[in-house]
Amino acid sequence: MINKQSNIYTIIYIIVLVVVVGSALAMTALSLKEKQQANEDNDRRKQILASVNITPDPAQISADFEKYITSQLVVNADGDSIGDNAFDVSVQKQIKNDAANRQLPLFICTLDGSKKYIIPLYGAGLWGPIWGYIALDSDGSTVYGAYFDHQGETPGLGAEITTEHFRGQFAGKELFKDDHFFPVTVVKQGQKPQDNSDYVYGISGGTITSKGVAAMLDDCLKPYQAYLTKLSSNGR
Repeated sequence: MINKQSNIYTIIYIIVLVVVVGSALAMTALSLKEKQQANEDNDRRKQILASVNITPDPAQISADFEKYITSQLVVNADGDSIGDNAFDVSVQKQIKNDAANRQLPLFICTLDGSKKYIIPLYGAGLWGPIWGYIALDSDGSTVYGAYFDHQGETPGLGAEITTEHFRGQFAGKELFKDDHFFPVTVVKQGQKPQDNSDYVYGISGGTITSKGVAAMLDDCLKPYQAYLTKLSSNGR
């Protein structure tokens, strides 16, 4: 028998303990993986619905998503439909590609008999990623609602992008002005953009986060221009 006071016994004991604990943790992670994925998916569904001002009961998130999100599309930069699995497209991965080569997910919500077109957004804030959703009316130009979130922006400063005070400014803004396409921009209080684009005021004290939102809107909305032009033309 191995001497329990020997170094060999100690090493074997540690190896066995690591294997047992590691196996237990791996099995636990695997058993929870499906539930964790379901929770992540429901959180995305809740955020998408929030862009059209719907706040479902936690137990009804999936059912309400199926009720209101009546269609999903994936389009390309030419405005052509190339798929219908929008929920499976990672915007975080797609923005690494040139705009012309991206898969562009689009969620179509039917609300009070009218269609709303929801576009996912992803960008960078001061301390980490920021993301959100912009919902457009059936004309493909007028903003119906917006939702933003972040990973680690400063409470009371950049984190204010999640508040109704900030995102509520987007309702009614137009992407098409005088037949030109302008993603809504974010400016400092009292300022206006030099072009004719619609704008909202940024977060006081959250300049970098505000600039991140502006860059995110520009980067994520412009690739949809061809598709939205078709909607806007049909609406006139």
